[in-house]
Amino acid sequence: MLRWSLTGLYFAILGAVCIYGLHRYWMVWLFWRHYKHPHHPTSRFAELPGVTVQLPMFNEPAVARRAIDAACRLDYPADKLQIQVLDDSTDGSDRENRRICQAWAERGVNIQHVHRADRRGYKAGALAEAMPEATGELIAIFDADFVPTSNFLKRTVHHFTNPRVGMVQTRWTHLNREDSLLTRSQAIFLDGHFMIEHTARNRASRWINFNGTAGIWRKTAIEEAGGWQADTLTEDVDLSYRAQLAGWDFVFLPHVQCPAELPPEIMAFKSQQHRWTKGSIQTAIKLLPTILRAKAPAAVKLEAFFHLTSPIVYLLITLLALLFLPVMLVNSEGLGGDWGWWGVGLGLGLFWLGTVSASVFYLASQRAQGLGFWRTMTLIPWLMGIGIGIAVNNARGCLEALVGHRSAFVRTPKYNCQAGGSRSTAPKSRRLQLSRAGLLELAMGCYMLVCAVWATDVRHTIVSVPFVLMFAGGYFYVGLTSLHSRWANQAATPAVSPA
Repeated sequence: MLRWSLTGLYFAILGAVCIYGLHRYWMVWLFWRHYKHPHHPTSRFAELPGVTVQLPMFNEPAVARRAIDAACRLDYPADKLQIQVLDDSTDGSDRENRRICQAWAERGVNIQHVHRADRRGYKAGALAEAMPEATGELIAIFDADFVPTSNFLKRTVHHFTNPRVGMVQTRWTHLNREDSLLTRSQAIFLDGHFMIEHTARNRASRWINFNGTAGIWRKTAIEEAGGWQADTLTEDVDLSYRAQLAGWDFVFLPHVQCPAELPPEIMAFKSQQHRWTKGSIQTAIKLLPTILRAKAPAAVKLEAFFHLTSPIVYLLITLLALLFLPVMLVNSEGLGGDWGWWGVGLGLGLFWLGTVSASVFYLASQRAQGLGFWRTMTLIPWLMGIGIGIAVNNARGCLEALVGHRSAFVRTPKYNCQAGGSRSTAPKSRRLQLSRAGLLELAMGCYMLVCAVWATDVRHTIVSVPFVLMFAGGYFYVGLTSLHSRWANQAATPAVSPA
């Protein structure tokens, strides 16, 4: 009974991973089918609408000046542009930010520095509290590490001539893409999301989400959707689905790019991934019942399900890794007769179906941008390894969301990589938590090595050794770099790069 229960559970989990892998193929097919049908404005404004630019920030002295300067240099009529610097900083950087804002105000820019005494509601709270003072019909939002080009607004606002458009999202590009293996891998991960997923969903009339930055909202759409809410860690995804449930249309513009920096340190990357993963599952729990009951096409509902629940794959991958050795041991003599080889073939087939889809997905995203095929191919093993390596970190985020565990909104540290950057300013308690995760990742790496050794002695499972070693390599890479990053940060005095 134990043998069949463990084996059945293993194949059920593998089958679920396979279904999400098949969905990646579907996304690539939708992308190529609709890629050559871009969105165009229905007309152009004879008189440009008022725009409020909001810059939420929290303890980000390394990048604050760059963000404020970029916003103030936007090419837009001065009488139609308002800039709000929503500064929740507690490290004293708010004083320098206020000084920068005053300097721009003296040059005729309509800019306000808004500093809150507390961080209630985190980013969502800051955006919600600023809404009554926002004078623009449209609200453009940029995180502190984003640097919009001067023509950003003029390339996007005309899409709002369609009265049903509630939000326009642009594509992220990467200031420090080539800095390291980690940043190159992150860039490809994000390219897959923006180039393939966003384009496919939007042009195939599925729902998409605002990505928290580098986009513009119609103020009325925010208000009709219920405003910014802080009960999930992905307030942007939450508001997006509520707005589309209310009947608003979204537009994604892959040809309009907004550059930003990628986290150059593994712990900053893991912190960001944990927040995105947990927040997505929280949003699924909050909104999926409403979405499934809504008067929307079945294709929209199905895609919303896959979009919001996709982070659960990290939990499934972690469970697969943990179950590998027990399943191998109870089936050390095979499943009987030819069933042993059938089981191996089925397992490998499902594994390939689930994992090769990721390679196709990311290769398609690079080809769509005209980037080198073979260069991307050489990075695919690293992408797979990092994706597996962060699975433990993200699985914890999934579990926390599923059991209702509340946690603070931890901002991703910003470094101003173009200027040399600074070390992480993440709270020490968060660093310690992440270092414990690093130890767990190293333990998982050792466990997978044990699995590989055992697999070489079992006739039916020896073919799985390369996959098991890939798991081990991913866990070791993420675990070792996490611990190294934590120790380096503790050994150095935190530096603040000049504003």
